[in-house]
Amino acid sequence: MFRWERIAFDETGEPIDDVEIAPDWVIEILSPQQSANRVAGKILHCLHYGCQLGWLADPDDRSILVFQPQQEPMLCEGSMQLRVLYHF
Repeated sequence: MFRWERIAFDETGEPIDDVEIAPDWVIEILSPQQSANRVAGKILHCLHYGCQLGWLADPDDRSILVFQPQQEPMLCEGSMQLRVLYHF
């Protein structure tokens, strides 16, 4: 997800498809055939290049691992509040 002011548009006013910058917020949902470490690695890659927030959702155990720059990941379960980005 990108903040509106970071979205580039072409000459016709359409958003450009080929984006080469990290999103502000990345959300990944783990599927049975995916490696949790590989998906977490994608989120860490985005954080390294400027992403501000990453969620790794695991539907099997109904948990979300929250990633933020310069912080340890936080596991959210049940009724715990999730960190979100504002001003989108």
